[in-house]
Amino acid sequence: MLGQREKDIYGQFTLKDIENDLKQLLHPYGYQLDSYQSNHEGELIDHLQKADGLYKGIIFNPAAYTHTSIALYDAIKAIQTPVIEVHISNIHRREAYRQTSMIAGACYGQIVGMGIKSYRLAALAFLE
Repeated sequence: MLGQREKDIYGQFTLKDIENDLKQLLHPYGYQLDSYQSNHEGELIDHLQKADGLYKGIIFNPAAYTHTSIALYDAIKAIQTPVIEVHISNIHRREAYRQTSMIAGACYGQIVGMGIKSYRLAALAFLE
């Protein structure tokens, strides 16, 4: 729902904008971007498991599942491919229930509050 949902928090850019930005960033380095979006926790888990070993890294915005999903934590812990958790807004400055990430401890790192640049910074971290 990026570009439609709470623009004052999440901006006006869309998921397609993020994908295009990352593709342009990665192309000169010889890397490609695969993108996947789902509103279903089980599908996200299945995709993480299928992605293991196929990619150099996974940039993951689990949205509201960040704050509730032990299952995503377990899925990330079970794979070898490093995962960087990203958020457009700074979850640590949001409502109390959004300030705790259930998955952060399973991730290689976390980037929050940098808007669309959160994704770019995660990609750059993997490039280095």
